[in-house]
This record gives sequence, C-alpha cells and structure tokens, in this order.
Amino acid sequence: ENLVNDEWCYLTDAGARAFADVCAANAVYEDCYMPQPITGPTAIREHMLFKVGQRKEKDDAGFRIDMISDGDSACGFAWTWTCGDEEGLRGTTFVELNDAGEIQFLREIPEPLFKPGDATKDLLQAVTAGIEPTPKPAFESKTPTTASGIARYLYEEVQGGSVDEAMRFFSPNIEYRDFNYEEMLNGKEEVRKFIEDFSFPGITFRPQRFDDGVLSTCFIWEVVIADAPETIKGMSLYRIDPETRLINYVRDIPESAIKPPLLGKLARDFRPGLGVFKGVKLGSRQGGK
Repeated sequence: ENLVNDEWCYLTDAGARAFADVCAANAVYEDCYMPQPITGPTAIREHMLFKVGQRKEKDDAGFRIDMISDGDSACGFAWTWTCGDEEGLRGTTFVELNDAGEIQFLREIPEPLFKPGDATKDLLQAVTAGIEPTPKPAFESKTPTTASGIARYLYEEVQGGSVDEAMRFFSPNIEYRDFNYEEMLNGKEEVRKFIEDFSFPGITFRPQRFDDGVLSTCFIWEVVIADAPETIKGMSLYRIDPETRLINYVRDIPESAIKPPLLGKLARDFRPGLGVFKGVKLGSRQGGK
C-alpha cells in the first residue's frame, strides 16, 4: 500500500524504481496484460517504467486502491484507474513476500473490456461436451472462520463436492463481481445459480497461491479445461463480515486469452488516463465495484 499510495509506483518514475528496489532477485511479475511474465528486479524496473510512461502525459492520471486484503505474508488489492473527474479500468493484483520481506511473486490482471457473459459458460460446455462426470470428492464438513481459511476450504476440499456446502459460507447480502459479466450478482439465489452453471464435468479451478488474510483474502488460480495443456489464469478477492464470518463480497477476474487484449490496447492508446473507451463519474462505483 505504501508503494502505491506514497511512492506512486504506478504513476512516477521514482515510484517505479522504488517498487523494483524491493523485489527479490528471483522475483516473478505475472502482468497478465502481457504475453510473458517479467523476471528479476531489472526487468521489473523497466516494465514498471513502461507502465508509468503509458499514462505520464496525463497530469491528472490516478491509481486508486479500492480494497486490500489483510494478509501478512501475501495480500491482494482491487484497484481503479482514475483521470480527472472520471474513473475507468479496474483490476486486481496479488503480491507475495519472501522471508526477507521482499516481493517474490506478483500477479496482476486488468478487467476485460469485452465481457462475454453467458457465452463463456456456453463455450466451456461445448468444449467439454461428452466428458463423463468424475466421482464427487469426499470432504469433512468444517467451519473455518478466517477469509483465507474459507477460501482454502472451498477450493481445496469442497470444490466439485457440494454446492449446498459452499453456499453455507455466503451472506444473504452477498455481492459477487465476476468480470466475465457486465452486472454484479446480488444475493444467494443469483450466486447459487452462477456456481451451478459453472459446475460441470471437464472444468476445474485449480488454486495456486493464497494469502493469509483474516477478514479479507486474495488468491490466484488457473482453470483447467478437460485435458488441454493450456490453462487460464485468474484471481479472486473475498471479504467476510467480521461478525457473521460469511462472505459478503467476491471479485473474480480472469486473464485474457489474447495478450495484450486488442480492445484493452486500443483503449489504452486512445485514452491512456482511463484505459477504457468511456469512463464513469468519479466515485460512482463505490469501492470500485
């Protein structure tokens, strides 16, 4: 948070260099807007300077943190590009530290400008058509009370086993933002249907890294489709109610299959301050939702 808000690592050359200075020698930066990961502090410094340069001509360009998980060894944050009285591109970033407190891994995914909606589900169902269901995994019902504990339980133990068990952890007032869709899902009924729609043979969400957040958590995953060698990277940010310990907000974001994404690149070239073709009024999306 200090690097973003105080050092302005996404907006100034000095901030970009300060960011690279706290990266480990073996640091990996998965900027999922780009075709390949960036490795090592030198390459990361050059990449951060490039990102700063893209928006440098806009004096009123801003970068706002909307939500940040409370992990210690790793965390994630939701962000929004701002420019003047408008806000535009949103995204999520996951950061993991080594034992020395240096950044050793980072994944960043901007929202897709084209949101296919149910076409994503239809395509996945077509690709996996004919695949026989596998036996549902056995699991021992548990009730973890931290955000990261809940996320691990749902993805590592319950996934594919019981939608009812998963729904037990969602608040009646759940707000669920999946960036494949234009509109947010609201309430358990809509979230349940969403989960059921994407629960079919041949698709697995394989978790890769979790933070250790208590009231909020960020974790990264990849989608494995049938026996295809290529996977789709993604990231989720969960927040739980401090009293009920139920999930009241989710943000899911997948990477683009084409890098850089055509619409995303055109928007950044056309409106570098916002990263989208048409912004919205500053502050109109509370918490970047």
